[in-house]
Amino acid sequence: MVKFDRFTLDNGLTVLVHEDPTTPMAVVNILYDVGARDENPSQTGFAHLFEHLMFGGSVNIPSYDEPLQRVGGENNAFTSNDITNYYVTLPAVNLETAFWLESDRMLSLAFSEKSLEVQRNVVCEEFKQRYLNQPYGDVMLMLRPLAYTKHPYMWPTIGKELSHIENANIDDVKAFFKKHYNPNNAIMVVGGAVKTEEVKRLAEKWFSDIPSGEKYHRVLPQEPIQTSARRITHHSDVPVSAIYIAFHVPAKNDQGYYEADLIGDILSRGNSSRLYSNLIKDKKMFTDINASLTGSSDPGLLIIDGKPSDGVSMEDAEAAIWDVLNQLCSEHVPEVELSKVKNKIESTMVFAEMSLLDKAMNLAYFEVLGDADALNKETARYLKVTAEDVRVRAQSIFRKENSSTLLYLSNS
Repeated sequence: MVKFDRFTLDNGLTVLVHEDPTTPMAVVNILYDVGARDENPSQTGFAHLFEHLMFGGSVNIPSYDEPLQRVGGENNAFTSNDITNYYVTLPAVNLETAFWLESDRMLSLAFSEKSLEVQRNVVCEEFKQRYLNQPYGDVMLMLRPLAYTKHPYMWPTIGKELSHIENANIDDVKAFFKKHYNPNNAIMVVGGAVKTEEVKRLAEKWFSDIPSGEKYHRVLPQEPIQTSARRITHHSDVPVSAIYIAFHVPAKNDQGYYEADLIGDILSRGNSSRLYSNLIKDKKMFTDINASLTGSSDPGLLIIDGKPSDGVSMEDAEAAIWDVLNQLCSEHVPEVELSKVKNKIESTMVFAEMSLLDKAMNLAYFEVLGDADALNKETARYLKVTAEDVRVRAQSIFRKENSSTLLYLSNS
């Protein structure tokens, strides 16, 4: 159980406080309710670009890192298709430094052509290194637009294409900041050796005079139900061929998500999982195979990816995957197998509660989903799933007409 207090400033900034006297540290986590799904389809990659720009200095503080390091603090950030998250960890006695830094860049980020050019080049290099010049790096650039035809999940966080970042100009950047980076669109979680009353005082002091901005109301195109199987074949100079199959699954807030997540674990969590034991250990048809969920705020994907062994045709490899999936659809998962994956999830949740930063990030994410207290109910949602729930959910997911398949073939 993660206990917390909640209050909201007059400008709309939501603040959650988790008091933890067992540590001398504190964390300040600020989640902005903006991700790649909120981008203009002709200007993708902006949310991720902005993550970099936020460390370029504000009007009053040219260097974000230097004053933080002087008080023993560390910081980082990440962008997803749904959110952008910034966090600072530091000794609790220096908490106010984090408030000063975060409030200043929320109020007055320094926009300059030089900063934009530097960060634009950094992101472009990241795009090239991770997505264009790395074996299998461009998989999501092909698989996402295959699985999504309307919803902006059709492009990855890095963006749809390199030119969108290359052509980003200062006016576009300023407009993006004004639209998304304001108190109305942010959730701040403060945790550690802190007191709620002191956090209130600091929040009022450093954040209350920041203009609230206009509330961003998300209206995204909804992805239509997929009615036929989709597939593409891509040839590339990679060591071995690979297969990727994506299936649409429920959104994070839906009960069906927890069933789908358990299915992902049944298929590929550990050496006793079905895909590993069946296709690697027993039949030796694959050298590597995994299943994972995107865990998205809107309906996401369950993706199976594998590399067939030498001498195994792509047709046989694909058929073998479907045999494992069809078995899940036709039979109840044995109780001992279901209990095993539930226990692993429960232990993961317990370990997450031992990390101050994990607790802060999770509280922020569940708050943006609707209610931070849902974090304390998540384990129960997994535990209530039955073997019949798993079978029924598998039947709804693992249908050919719900599949998007990418055959990534080696030229060698």
